[in-house]
Amino acid sequence: MERVNQTSSVSEFILLGLSSQPEDQKPLFILFLTMYLVTITGNLLIILAIHSDPQLQTPMYFFLSFLSFTDICFTTTIVPRMLLSFLSEKTISYAGCLTQMYFIYVLANTDSFLLVVMAFDRYVAICDPFHYVTTMNHHRCVLLVAFSCSFPHFHSLLHTLLLNRLTFCDNNVIHHFFCDINPLLKLSCSSTFLNEIVIMSEGSVVLVTPFVCITFSYIRILITVLKIPSAAGKRKAFSTCGSHLTVVTLFYGSIFYVYLQPLSNYTVRDRVATLVYTVLTSILNPFIYSLRNKDLKQGLRKLMGRRKS
Repeated sequence: MERVNQTSSVSEFILLGLSSQPEDQKPLFILFLTMYLVTITGNLLIILAIHSDPQLQTPMYFFLSFLSFTDICFTTTIVPRMLLSFLSEKTISYAGCLTQMYFIYVLANTDSFLLVVMAFDRYVAICDPFHYVTTMNHHRCVLLVAFSCSFPHFHSLLHTLLLNRLTFCDNNVIHHFFCDINPLLKLSCSSTFLNEIVIMSEGSVVLVTPFVCITFSYIRILITVLKIPSAAGKRKAFSTCGSHLTVVTLFYGSIFYVYLQPLSNYTVRDRVATLVYTVLTSILNPFIYSLRNKDLKQGLRKLMGRRKS
């Protein structure tokens, strides 16, 4: 299956990665291998702690465990291929490139929708606590996770199919560390007008709508918290949202910077911003959620205690 796009003369692409300098390859390999192992270990510990501690069997931690699992899959889609390019193999087949792009967008958007679901959970818990148990029942939580994991496939399939119809002629060098849509569009020798229109319309809706929902949830949360008479009550309410807000800021800030701009403005510098939502957010999530959450820290201590005994 070497050539998927029959109108293209390109059967493979060359991923330049983060640097083309030979002396940078080994240090970058060690750095990203370490980050990858920390990401896998940290998120795996979060999942194990949540599923082994009865006190963490709540909707908030149910969603967090799925976010951690998605982050493991997300980084695994990107980093191992990046590590391989640091050592020697910089080429990727046409089919492999489109497949990687498809799953990256599926998992990135699954992350996005899970962040919305977690914001909705915090909204119900703080703004409507008396109906929390009935509103966030197990059946509804499962449906929310199922939607978060399934809808992104339609978005990703649309952009992958539109990319597959393009022609790629002589230039097959991708100035990136993974198969992203913007650098691929810049390589095409056919018209990318339709692709750009869809990215700026459908793509913007899929990116901005979750962020708007999260913003609306936190505006309502802020209004409710400000009405709490005690300072201790306000601190407790804000502490349950601080971790989530930190992750949301990192994730959406970098995505908006990279994708909500015309294709002509896309430069090599955008690779640094891409690193934030593809690699950095996934490695920071376990630390952000565990360091600011007493229940999760206690669950992790229990898990590590059982491992030692």
